[in-house]
Amino acid sequence: MNATPTKILLVDDETDVLRLLSIRLNASGYEVITAESGEQALAQLSVSRPHLVITDLRMDGMDGMALFDAIQQSNTALPVILLTAHGSIPDAIDATNRGVFSFLTKPWDSQTLLEHVEKALSLSGSGLPVPTEAGDEDWRQGIITRSSLMEDLLVQAKMVAASETSVLIHGDSGTGKELLAQAIHQASPRWDRPFVPVNCGAIPETLLESELFGHTKGSFTGATRDYEGLFQAAHQGTLFLDEIGDTPLALQVKLLRVLQEKAIRPVGSTKTTPVDVRMISATHRDLEYELEQANFREDLYYRLNVVTLELPNLAARREDIPLLATHFLTRLSTANAKQVTGFAPEAMELLVRASWPGNVRQLLNVVEQTFALTTTPIISAMLVRKALREKPGELLTFADAKRRFEQEYLVQLLQITNGNVSRAARMAKRNRTEFYKLLHRHQIDPGPFKPSRASEN
Repeated sequence: MNATPTKILLVDDETDVLRLLSIRLNASGYEVITAESGEQALAQLSVSRPHLVITDLRMDGMDGMALFDAIQQSNTALPVILLTAHGSIPDAIDATNRGVFSFLTKPWDSQTLLEHVEKALSLSGSGLPVPTEAGDEDWRQGIITRSSLMEDLLVQAKMVAASETSVLIHGDSGTGKELLAQAIHQASPRWDRPFVPVNCGAIPETLLESELFGHTKGSFTGATRDYEGLFQAAHQGTLFLDEIGDTPLALQVKLLRVLQEKAIRPVGSTKTTPVDVRMISATHRDLEYELEQANFREDLYYRLNVVTLELPNLAARREDIPLLATHFLTRLSTANAKQVTGFAPEAMELLVRASWPGNVRQLLNVVEQTFALTTTPIISAMLVRKALREKPGELLTFADAKRRFEQEYLVQLLQITNGNVSRAARMAKRNRTEFYKLLHRHQIDPGPFKPSRASEN
């Protein structure tokens, strides 16, 4: 699938400015669309679907701020950069307080321009469009992503959806396992039948069997009527068993029997009832480890785990953070009739750099907190920092990441070679002198890696 080029819409009533900006941005690999007025720019938006708008503040007719206000009504996630003369800087500062991403003063420096553009694209919720075919997104409409990891996963999900194969979704808590299960159901031939989710870890063990298979009246204390159970509720549809790893062993035996016989026996009944369900299960546990510990049945594991789909953590798909944060904010603004239009650039940067142990669920919680507490249309970095309750800067800079990798790589080589620098240098395909310089740079002494005489004897 071909990647969609990043599009930038330039708006200015001065032809020379448009031409100069176009040259600079085209040379950096961006696709540029131009408009000579705010009115023309609005007409371009629905056709060209840009990822960023750069507009002059002062123009005849619709000026830059009026254009920004019009864009906000239809696309709050589309970042806008203002071009302004020195005399109108106070107006530009006021504009950033209203949600304009940033402003550049004329004449602008080319490098500064590109830095503003790159930051706006990386920290905005606009990004590149999801690379799916037109009219083919309904099945995955609940999943907000532009991550290549997620796109690869969704391709696999759609392929497996067409069959009756059992699917096991593995992912940490808060990554969106139920959303993926819903997407598989929507892409399957059963899309118009029930989708029934069950959190096995949230239902007490004494009630889980009854919830799944149903019960008859009087079968236990409190059973005042017959109850069909969730397998029957999902008949001809999909049953999603979340946190299947929390299922007690005794119930695992009964689950296996249902999958083999395609029939259930309600608690207290002597009769079996046929059921036709597509089974999707999910867990955050390592089920292979649970097998080794005899906490999960091997026969059930292989019955459920025909195809495994691995959901990445939010930290592994950071490009989705601006998309998700903006989506959640728009949804909250609509539901609460409170006009909060976006995050300050510094606030969005904090979101992108955070560690997110709680994944997408934690991100939603942070957005809800900051939305509830903000008194301005733009959420500040201070509110985000308080909601995160962690130090910023979890994402390493390129230089720090490179330094850490080099250090770990050198240590690994010395461990493999027992501190033999000549052998380590050959493995790294570097000469001995250069390798010593690398060790010195990272303050690594090969001595401790050499075996002691006592251990040699």
